[in-house]
Amino acid sequence: MDYKDQINVASVELGSKVIYCSDEFFADSSRMLQANEPVWIEDKYDENGKWMDGWESRRRRDGKNDFCFIRLGSTSIINNFNIDTSNFTGNFAPAISIQGCYVPGGTTDDRVVDGSAVSEWFDLLTQENLEGDSHNLFSCKSTQPLTHLKITLYPDGGIARFRAYGNAWSDDTKYQITGTNVISKASGARAVFANDEHFGCLSNVLEEHNPLSMADGWETRRRRKPGNDWGIIALSSPAKVNEIVIDTSFFKGNFPDTFSISSTNISDTDDNTLIEKSNTWDKIIERKKLGMNKIHIFKKEDLLHEQEITHVRIDIFPDGGIARLKLIGDFI
Repeated sequence: MDYKDQINVASVELGSKVIYCSDEFFADSSRMLQANEPVWIEDKYDENGKWMDGWESRRRRDGKNDFCFIRLGSTSIINNFNIDTSNFTGNFAPAISIQGCYVPGGTTDDRVVDGSAVSEWFDLLTQENLEGDSHNLFSCKSTQPLTHLKITLYPDGGIARFRAYGNAWSDDTKYQITGTNVISKASGARAVFANDEHFGCLSNVLEEHNPLSMADGWETRRRRKPGNDWGIIALSSPAKVNEIVIDTSFFKGNFPDTFSISSTNISDTDDNTLIEKSNTWDKIIERKKLGMNKIHIFKKEDLLHEQEITHVRIDIFPDGGIARLKLIGDFI
């Protein structure tokens, strides 16, 4: 395998770190991320036994497997792995598998370890046998951006160095807000009503922080009868909108097929009246197609009017979930 022009994105020198390990009785898991070559010191022992330059777990007797989680120093795409078992002969791990995930910046380590912030772990390397005292080279099965790795040993043992070759990744298409999101909670907007919030509340789409998982968005149950799902949002004061952003991050097999947004400019009206009249409001954007796990941006030319608005109704067809809704514009 050719590692030219690639970097070891799992190196401790780039900020990568083991955030949880099931067992490191004989040798600290953090050693396998060191950039230097593993060393052998003939007569070095510690209180648990022979000192090894790498990660080594005790001998398992319960039929389970040892594993650890790694937080990469930066979001990366991995192409190849080098599982180096140098100096591990009668104590190397017989086999290994590797999974990866992507979680937004700011997610705490404990939420990755317990799975609450992870929408999906995907296979980077299915279970492969290892040779002792060798460089075991493998190709990565996925080119998705990664923030974390999970390494599983079958069932136990040691590896000297774990190297993941690839490159740092940045989302050049990531949406950067250049105006005011007039329906954010920070702007005083509120969710008035949603016909269905079985898996997630409509108010979640008004949050400013990046979505953390499907649970951090609005999601309805599977619709088994005619019609579609919808919700109403009230702005804090009248505004004009020139851009709409719909984010379906984490929603892959359950995003809405299409959506539309209607609006009104009204004051001194109770919520019940808003709900009753909302299906007569003027469209600000006609029904549009949505895609999975994606940020959709609709510019000024996509909008049907530039009138002042105080409330919006979003219709999703027929059901599903969205992570965030943003209306970019100016308060009047």
